[in-house]
Amino acid sequence: MHEVTRTLDITREVCPMTYVRTKLVLESLDEGAVLEVVLRGEEPLKNVPRNAREEGHEVLSLEPRGDGTHRLLLRKQGGG
Repeated sequence: MHEVTRTLDITREVCPMTYVRTKLVLESLDEGAVLEVVLRGEEPLKNVPRNAREEGHEVLSLEPRGDGTHRLLLRKQGGG
């Protein structure tokens, strides 16, 4: 299990704000920190992990939760 540094709920956001908010939080974290992102909907489910990977961050897991949302864990990598 990964120790979560910070949690971000973007279930009420729409693209592109879903990743904009995620990116802003990642930028505020130290390298190696783990960000838990709670998201909802097809677009964020596809775009947020992809954009994080493209910026060099590590996608640790993406799991469905029982309420229609998903839990995404990202590890911040240097330079992102």
